[in-house]
Amino acid sequence: MLELNAGGDVTNPGDLIKDSTEATFMQDVIEASQEVPVIVDFWAPWCGPCKTLGPALEAAVTAAGGKVKMVKVDVDQNQQIAAQLRIQSIPTVYAFYQGQPVDAFQGALPASEIKAFIDKLITAAGGEGGDGLQDAIDAAEAMLAEGAVTDAAQTFAAVLGEDPSNAAAYSGLIRAHLALGEVDQAQALLDNAPEDIATSPEIEAVRAQIELARQAENAGPVADLTAKVDGAPDDHQARFDLATALHANGDTQAAVDQLLELFRRDRDWNDGAAKAQLFTIFEALKAEDPIALNGRRKLSSMIFA
Repeated sequence: MLELNAGGDVTNPGDLIKDSTEATFMQDVIEASQEVPVIVDFWAPWCGPCKTLGPALEAAVTAAGGKVKMVKVDVDQNQQIAAQLRIQSIPTVYAFYQGQPVDAFQGALPASEIKAFIDKLITAAGGEGGDGLQDAIDAAEAMLAEGAVTDAAQTFAAVLGEDPSNAAAYSGLIRAHLALGEVDQAQALLDNAPEDIATSPEIEAVRAQIELARQAENAGPVADLTAKVDGAPDDHQARFDLATALHANGDTQAAVDQLLELFRRDRDWNDGAAKAQLFTIFEALKAEDPIALNGRRKLSSMIFA
């Protein structure tokens, strides 16, 4: 059965995924990779993780619509190839492009990381932008959310290699550095953002996130500040510091609540610091984030009351 790939071209699924042997490896991998990247899955029938990884790889390769191919090699039946590539454990996956191995990983990976691996490979091979780059960004975002920060950073960087002014990828790379606790590196990237995206919403968001990360470095203990505010509710500095500490500990909602209470008590304190801090937090969040939406609504109701 013939199918249309993402570019509208006809693709035969049988040409995308195949088994290979020592006799056909040169044709299936080395020669084929001159045109598109080829992923080689080294597996064995007795390997448990291989039974999970194999189908996931096939699904991701099929979804790529002909921009990458996959070859499966049973190491028990093709020991010479495994020895030449120094396969020491399985599953092991190699990526070939223009006859050379260009990337690899070992062990079973979640679907999001497999997709990111393939997207990065396509991008590195000069794959078309547009949807392909967006797919890579989406995969990198998923990896970042799952804690695979280094892989996410590599994928964002690969996208920027194709499109240096991609605001989503640039902000993603900055957020990856922040996730690694590398605030200075994040700041350096921000300071060197291409001029045409320097004021984009994505870059403004990470600008706010870096500011909050700087504040977090000097945040006090939540328990001590909570006790201080409980004992002196009109100690505005203590309440502001508590909001900073709460945000640094990941409790954004509680931080917003404290700042709203501070604004209610004295909106002009410290030149309107509560409102300014609220706007910084809202800018750091996605526009559709419920905390930002509800917080903005509550703040507006106080301002115009």
